[in-house]
This record gives sequence, C-alpha cells and structure tokens, in this order.
Amino acid sequence: MIALALVTPSAWAQTQKVTRQSSQQTAKPKPPKKSRWQYQDDFHEGLARVKDANGKSGFIDKTGKLVIPCQWKSAWWFSDGLAAVKDDNGNWGFIDKTGKLVIPCQWKYAYSFSEGLAYVQDDRDKYGFIDKTGKLIIPCQWGNAYSFSEGLARVQDDRDKYGFIDKTGKLVSPCQWKFASPFKDGLAAVTDDNGKTHKINKQGEIVK
Repeated sequence: MIALALVTPSAWAQTQKVTRQSSQQTAKPKPPKKSRWQYQDDFHEGLARVKDANGKSGFIDKTGKLVIPCQWKSAWWFSDGLAAVKDDNGNWGFIDKTGKLVIPCQWKYAYSFSEGLAYVQDDRDKYGFIDKTGKLIIPCQWGNAYSFSEGLARVQDDRDKYGFIDKTGKLVSPCQWKFASPFKDGLAAVTDDNGKTHKINKQGEIVK
C-alpha cells in the first residue's frame, strides 16, 4: 500500500516563497539604461543643458526631447529667458529658448543673467555688465565681477579687493575687502585684511 503525503496550505506557500527567492537570486540583473548624453544638468526654466558624445552642448525639455541642438562648445543654464553659449571660436553670446542667437558671440566670457544684467569679459580681461538686448550698461573696467543680488553686485579692482556697485555702475561700497559675499536680506558678509568678518549694509556701513 502506497502512503500519500499530504501538503498543507502553509507548507505549500512556504515552498513557493523559497522558489521565488531562489529564482530572484539566480536571475541576472538588467544592465542600467545607457544615457545618450555625456552630461546632463538640472532643469532651469524648463530646460536642461546636455552634452553629447562630441562634447557639444544643447538643451532638452522635460520630456527628454532635444529642443536646442548640441552645437555649442559650452553653455550656461537659462536665466531670465536667456542662456550664455560659447561658439567654436571661443567667444560667448546668448540664445533664447528657441535656440536663436539674440546676443552675438563677441565676449571672451559671459555668465547667466541675474536681475536683468549679465557680467561679461572683454578682450582686455576686464569685466562689465550687459542688458538683455546686449547693450553694455556698465563699462568693462573691473578685474572681476559677479552676478547682481538684491540690486548690488560684487566687483574686484586691480588689487583684487572687493566692493559693491549698483545697476548704474556706481561704486556704493569701496573696494577695500579681502573677500565679500553677495547681499542677502539686506546684508553682506565681508572680510578685512586681518581676516575678521563683518556684516555691512547696502551703504557699505559695518553693522555687525
């Protein structure tokens, strides 16, 4: 007489669990999906910078569609509706979101717009600011410059000392600081020649 082994529901479930675990352990993991881009930046104003296999930069939208061809040697992200781009001759200009070159590539360097102005570098290695039409609003006379924040921008003179200018180009805080941070909530952190840090207001007065 042949004895039949009875398998309880709980035992059957345990067997299936072991089988699934064994199958998962032996299954080969799928290789990660290869990106078509050598580099992809975060999205800014709905578009993201990408760099193709040839090292050329363009822009994609949030669906991943290439909306501005990879034809630029370098590029910055979109800000105030425009993006700085570098051509094959090493000169910088600006494009709009359709990819149209709206400010010619004529600058040795250019950075993203902030508060309606962008800093640019001329052939003498001096920095100034242009508006969104490409007009030079603040002459290229500074050893270095940085983006506007709360209506003021940091600049450095030929001694590398920091000061602040307003949007007319007026020096509202003399270039006397070893280092300066951008304004935030009406104050900026500055460092003197002794390494001591202070807080100044927009008139250049030490308040802390």
